[in-house]
Amino acid sequence: MSLQTRLPIHKFSSSSTLQTLWSDCLTVFWGDWLDLRVRLVQVIASGLVSPLIYIVGFGLGLGSAMDTAMKPSAGANYLQFILPGMVALSSMVISFGGTTFSICGDRLFTKTFEEMLLMPVHPLALHLGKMMAGIVRGMLTAGSVILVAILCTGKVWSFLNPLFLLVLLLNCAVFSALGVIVGLNVKSLESVGIYNNFVIVPMSFLGATFFDPVTLPIALKVIVYLLPLTYTSLGLRAAAYLPLAQFPWYVIPVLLVSAIVLSAIGARQFSTQQD
Repeated sequence: MSLQTRLPIHKFSSSSTLQTLWSDCLTVFWGDWLDLRVRLVQVIASGLVSPLIYIVGFGLGLGSAMDTAMKPSAGANYLQFILPGMVALSSMVISFGGTTFSICGDRLFTKTFEEMLLMPVHPLALHLGKMMAGIVRGMLTAGSVILVAILCTGKVWSFLNPLFLLVLLLNCAVFSALGVIVGLNVKSLESVGIYNNFVIVPMSFLGATFFDPVTLPIALKVIVYLLPLTYTSLGLRAAAYLPLAQFPWYVIPVLLVSAIVLSAIGARQFSTQQD
């Protein structure tokens, strides 16, 4: 059976085509959800470990020294300052890693990926279904970090307001889409480790999670603002602590465009995938 789409791209404007695409997305997503729901506790707990270590080590340990030296640009103290960054960090790691390993497992071990490629659905539906599963993973883990943040600060609305959740959702979408692309291209689990070490780990520390990029020299500022996690950290921090008038609205189109571009790349990859 041909792996090419049965639905011409130029007909995407019709409601029936959109309904079919959405139905196909849910079908692909449901397959991943059936596997995910039996491991919910494991997924949430694994994504909570690193943020908790950073919160204790940096927020509580280093935080007292930082509070005496400077006043954070958002939040009452350094612990509050880094909490939105920890939400961004946890959602990035799980959205990317969970999606990547899910596709790698299907491709390299269970060998069920070929069956999915033979499904009579559009490549965009395949990508979006996998991406939706990654978003759910990221949101679940971020939810546990949000609970910790609420317990640490007592600010419920700061971490559960619609603007905060919108930025968080877009961040999960960006890194889930990136995880799909990486999962489709890596040849082994060792390759996933390389991507993690050279992309995710550096971004964890350089993505404005622990500092305000405004204070950086110009050369470093350029690098930091090339990272999508930077916009998530800035957006979550502003949505949590700053007045609406001070919210950096540019973070939403940046994250949205990033997710759309990565989705287009992933859909094209699905349409030509051979294994």
